[in-house]
Amino acid sequence: MADPQEVESLQAPVEAKAQVSAPDGAKKPARSKKVKAPQKQAPARKTSAKPAAVAAPAPATSGKRRIYSDKERAQKLEQIKKLVAGGDSVKNAVTKAAISEQTYYQWLRAATPETESDDLKDLLALEQENKELKKRLAEHLRKENAELKRKLGMK
Repeated sequence: MADPQEVESLQAPVEAKAQVSAPDGAKKPARSKKVKAPQKQAPARKTSAKPAAVAAPAPATSGKRRIYSDKERAQKLEQIKKLVAGGDSVKNAVTKAAISEQTYYQWLRAATPETESDDLKDLLALEQENKELKKRLAEHLRKENAELKRKLGMK
C-alpha cells in the first residue's frame, strides 16, 4: 500500500490552483495540469497448479509443421488402428502417434476414397448391366406375347 505522506505530496500540486489576471484586470482561476501519480505494479497473482491427473501432457513439438510422406501416414494410420482395436480411445491413440485428432481424420478421409471409388465403379457397372438385361427381357417378352396372340388368332 502507498505511504499516506507520498500520496498527499503527489496530490498537492494537482489541487493547487493559481490565480491569473485577465487583460481587463479581472482575476480568473487558471486551469492546472493534472499530474498522474505513478502507478505501482500489481503483485504477482498466485496461480493454483492443477493436479497432474487432470492436465494431460501435450506432445513436445517444435511449433513447425511437419510434412509426412505417404508411407509415414500409412504407418501412423495403421498404428492408430491397432491401438483402437486394442481398446484405446481414438483420442489416446492419436496422442500416442504424436499427431492431432483433426490430422488423423483428414488422413483417414484421404486414404479411403480409393476403395470407395472402386466400389462405386463396380456398383455403376452392375446398374448398367441390370438396365441392359431388363431391356432384353422386355423385348423377349413382347415377342413371345405377340407370337402367342398370333397363334390364338387374336390379331
